[in-house]
Amino acid sequence: MNTNINKVHFVGAGPGDKELITLKGYKLLSNADIVIYAGSLVNPELLEYCKEGCEIHNSAHMDLQEIINVMEKGIKEGKSVVRLQTGDFSIYGSIREQVEDLAKLDIDYDCTPGVSSFLGASSALGVEYTVPEVSQSVVTRMEGRTPVPAKESIESFAQHQTSMVIFLSVQEIEKVVEKLINGGYPKTTPIAVIYKATWPDEKVVKGTLEDIASKVKENDIKKTALIMVGEFLGTTYNNSKLYDKDFKHEYRK
Repeated sequence: MNTNINKVHFVGAGPGDKELITLKGYKLLSNADIVIYAGSLVNPELLEYCKEGCEIHNSAHMDLQEIINVMEKGIKEGKSVVRLQTGDFSIYGSIREQVEDLAKLDIDYDCTPGVSSFLGASSALGVEYTVPEVSQSVVTRMEGRTPVPAKESIESFAQHQTSMVIFLSVQEIEKVVEKLINGGYPKTTPIAVIYKATWPDEKVVKGTLEDIASKVKENDIKKTALIMVGEFLGTTYNNSKLYDKDFKHEYRK
C-alpha cells in the first residue's frame, strides 16, 4: 500500500438503529465527501449524519466495478470516501473483493467495525449465545445461489446442537427447519426469527422447530431477518465461573 493521505474508509453501519453506529464511524461518515452505502440493508436515516453537499451513492444499484470507479475518482480528487456497509462488514460484507481491487489501483483503505445484526438480534431478545455448559455460537447461512462448503452445512452444525445464527435464509424457512431437524436438533428446540433487529419496525417471532415456519408466514416475514436457534433460547442455564465467589483468577484471589 502507498502512503497517500486519502484512503477509502470502510465503516460498519450497525444493525439498523441509527444510534448504533460507532463514534468513530459517525465521525468518518459526518466528514465524508463521498458515501457509498448499501441501500438494500443500511438504514437511510444514517445518511442524516452526512454533511451538506456530500455525494451519496446507493450501491444496491451498482456493480463492483462501478463502486470501485467511484472510490478511485474520489481518491484522485483528494476527497474523503466512506463505504458504509450493513452491520459489520466482516460478516457477509463482500469486503475482500473490494479491497483486492483497491490494491490493484494502489489505493489505501482502513476499516472501522460496526455492531453486527446478530448482536442487535440477541439484544432484542435479551439473550446470550454462549450459555455456560449449554452452548457456544455459530454464524452461518443456508446455501443458495452462493454455495456453502459441505463441512459447514446447516446439517453439519446441527449435529452438535450448538447455538446458531442463520443469515440470509428466512425466505426458505421450511427448508432451514428441515435441515436443522435432519442434522439432529429435536423438533422441540426453541427458535426465534428477528425481522430488522433494532429498527423501528423490528418484529420478533418465537417458537419451536415444529411451528416456526407457519408463524413466520403468518407474520409475512420474507427477508431482512435472522434465524436464531438453540437451547440458549430455552430455560436451561448455568452461571458463569467469572463471577463465582469460589472461582479464583488474577483479579480476584
